[in-house]
Amino acid sequence: MTGHPVSAFARRLLPGELTSGAPVPGGGRVRRSARDWVVDVVLFGWAVLCWFALYDQVATKTFLPGWLLALDPPLGAVACLSLWVRRRWPLGVALAAVPAAALTDTVMGALAVIIFNLALRTPPRTAGAVLLLHFAATLPYVLLYGAPHDERRTVAAFVVVYYLLFFVWGSLTRVRRQLVLKLREDAARAQADHRRRLADARRAERRAIAREMHDVLAHRVSLLSVHAGALAYRAQRTAAGEATPLGDEEIAQSATVIRDNAHQALEELRDVLHVLREDEDEEAGPDGSRGGTAGAGRRPDPERGAGDGARPQPDLERIGELVAEARAAGQRVRFVERLPERTEGADGCPLRPQLQRTAYRAVQEGLTNARKHAPGQPVEVELAGAVGEGLTVRVTNPLAAGREGAGIPGAGAGLTGLRERLEIEGGSLEYGASRDAFTLVARLPWPARGRETGP
Repeated sequence: MTGHPVSAFARRLLPGELTSGAPVPGGGRVRRSARDWVVDVVLFGWAVLCWFALYDQVATKTFLPGWLLALDPPLGAVACLSLWVRRRWPLGVALAAVPAAALTDTVMGALAVIIFNLALRTPPRTAGAVLLLHFAATLPYVLLYGAPHDERRTVAAFVVVYYLLFFVWGSLTRVRRQLVLKLREDAARAQADHRRRLADARRAERRAIAREMHDVLAHRVSLLSVHAGALAYRAQRTAAGEATPLGDEEIAQSATVIRDNAHQALEELRDVLHVLREDEDEEAGPDGSRGGTAGAGRRPDPERGAGDGARPQPDLERIGELVAEARAAGQRVRFVERLPERTEGADGCPLRPQLQRTAYRAVQEGLTNARKHAPGQPVEVELAGAVGEGLTVRVTNPLAAGREGAGIPGAGAGLTGLRERLEIEGGSLEYGASRDAFTLVARLPWPARGRETGP
């Protein structure tokens, strides 16, 4: 069982079994708490007082033989002393007390503690068997020999009630302590589960951030790389006398494109970082302390708007802008859109924002991969779908000669992240090379408005 923190003051007030984390009462040697020492002293004092009170009555029982009267006080005293080891050996102490319980009267005070301890720290079946053994040894002696004839039934009934009273009390105490230990174990398990859920949420957040950073930066950086590579290539051709030098207007246009894409990359990166800081502020308490559970119940979405001044989030309408940027970078892109016109009403065209962003990211990833691995090759982007039929994004480009890429570095995780996005939304991703062309196909559900779920 997982340990549960207990204050030093609570350790003094609770039984040792509840502060040590023992699986069951009596489940092993447990160090006494301050409360246990007080209880042991009180119970030992009770047993000794009962021994003294009953010792004076031993001599009045003239109907008993002398040897039995002589054994009564010593056996009672030994039973009292055995109380100090009852916690460690509850079964042994109860078995050793059988002869004293059957033959002596001075054991009555210690016997109450021994029977209570037996029920508390011994499994129920074992404790019940020992209790029957006590009955088997005590009742015949009481009924046949241990009391005057007219008092035997009364004494026997008292003995049975006496035993059962302390046995039931001990059993109920055992059940209560087991319940406390079980509740503590459940609480510790719940804390462990909570920590695991927080760790899973953090891992999911890191994966979401990694996907977003890849989608935001890979596209822009690949555009920068294409423009810079084109300038370097033209400069090399010019130096070799194979091309005319670039004019001032061409250089200015290329520099403007590089600058604009760099600024856009920085702006999009700023939006992602703004969302991360916003999440940290939400998790922090009013006094600046970490809330701990503020973000545990929701999945972070780095793509959502960062505030009133946030950039417009990607959607189906911005796919045209994405294609235009690729064309401005020198990529030959043919864009085919087969979507229903937007209409008002319950059956209108608009798809929920999260699915639109995922479709946008699919087109972005397809264009980025084409620039990296098939530079100079034409790309065809097809966007088709309808309500109830789903949305399909298809990006196709011929394979580069010799299948050599443009030398643009990448993490190789773009398609993996895109697949995760689509699976979260209930979609699918297929990609691969066939007939000298590479095709990426992303499919997303497009339910009617009344059946949509999610954000």
